[in-house]
Amino acid sequence: MRGGANQLLTPPQAAVFLAVPLSTLYSKWRAWGLPAYRVGKHLRFRERDLESWLRGRIENPPM
Repeated sequence: MRGGANQLLTPPQAAVFLAVPLSTLYSKWRAWGLPAYRVGKHLRFRERDLESWLRGRIENPPM
């Protein structure tokens, strides 16, 4: 699927986007509160949701 920040990512793509191992993504996505979608039996992450989640995790925001 194409659509810029609206693109649905597979778990391997989302792990690359977040720069974490795939095994970490699978074990932590619920605990981290990552928004995810079930498409049939497949798990997908929306790119814009991951970007928003990352922005909310900034520890030292710029002043």
